[in-house]
Amino acid sequence: MYTNYIASFKGLPKEIWYISLISLVNRAGTMVIPFLSLYLTTNLEFSKDDAGWILAFFGIGSVIGGWLGGKLTDVFGFYKVMIVSLFLTGLCFIGLQYMSSFWGLCFGILITMSIADSFRPAIYVSIKTYTTEENRTRAIGLLRLAINLGMGIGPTLAGLIIVSKGYNMLFWIDGITCILAILLFSYLVKEPKKQSLEVDSESEEVSKLKNIVYRDFTYWIFIAMFFFMGMLFFQLIITMPLYYEGVFGLNEFQIGLFWMINIGLIIVLEMPFLNYLEKQSITVTQLILYACLLMSISFYILYQNFWIGILIISMALITFGEMLGFPYTNRFALSRAKEGFEGSYMALYAMAFSLSHIFSSKIGLSIVERFGYQINWLVTGTYGLIAVILSYWLHNRVKKNL
Repeated sequence: MYTNYIASFKGLPKEIWYISLISLVNRAGTMVIPFLSLYLTTNLEFSKDDAGWILAFFGIGSVIGGWLGGKLTDVFGFYKVMIVSLFLTGLCFIGLQYMSSFWGLCFGILITMSIADSFRPAIYVSIKTYTTEENRTRAIGLLRLAINLGMGIGPTLAGLIIVSKGYNMLFWIDGITCILAILLFSYLVKEPKKQSLEVDSESEEVSKLKNIVYRDFTYWIFIAMFFFMGMLFFQLIITMPLYYEGVFGLNEFQIGLFWMINIGLIIVLEMPFLNYLEKQSITVTQLILYACLLMSISFYILYQNFWIGILIISMALITFGEMLGFPYTNRFALSRAKEGFEGSYMALYAMAFSLSHIFSSKIGLSIVERFGYQINWLVTGTYGLIAVILSYWLHNRVKKNL
């Protein structure tokens, strides 16, 4: 088992290791995000409905950032976008703690996420730049491993800090680690000489290519599927912490420890799991379909709320769904992207995820406020079933080379 685990990391470029390292540093410092719904409802005493609107602005900022990041990446290259985005994000997080009014938080979070999520298309394109088709899924897996390890460290420490020092310290840590991460990146990774397709922008052929992503119907099916996968996933970080606290009486520290189930499974199993799957004759679209199915089931079983053990089972199922879903959706998007226009393809990918955050936040919290958690879990599970249907459609179109 140890030998197989180590083998799953071999052959990955050093740049991917460095990018994963800065992602680990950055995510370990991302302490506010997992507790944002609790911060708004308990510390600032907003209603769940108002908190839902504020979190919707979080999602709107993500959409703007995804679109902007894709455009800027195609023009300036991923390297410059990553540097500027993460540095300014650090400053924004530090300033965000001083906002406490409803509209101040709405626009503060909107600006912060518009800058922060312009980073995402850029980092996706960096993966394609530094990897080959053969090791790309494992490279994505390593990046996810670093992010999840950081997210495991972050919420656990955040729970302790909230209990002892309050929420304000988290904003300082978030900001400083963003700046520290990008300084590490600029020191360890040098800007590649060629990052985008050099073509005559006046030619008719290039004009057609620039719009190719919007005419790729198969890719739009994929984007719709990914949107519903995101609708389901974001309930894990938006309504689930409130559910743990409101129904099962867990405090912030206990919630942070509970997240370690998700993080622990990913750290121990994801890379060997992906290494094993790369050697099997299972298509990427089939794996995406299985991921949607697992994630859907994980929320349907939460309808039972009398036994705390069901939380562990649900978390395990959604974690395996994550391990299949996110590396392979990322791989599909990167492999579908045309040379020189990766930023535009990955922008749609990032924007679909961000749009799902907007709707998932508002709809989820509104359903909880009006109808309770159990109805929300039924609705959330249905998002997964819609994603399964779209995945099956996607699989058939790809099989026909459409």
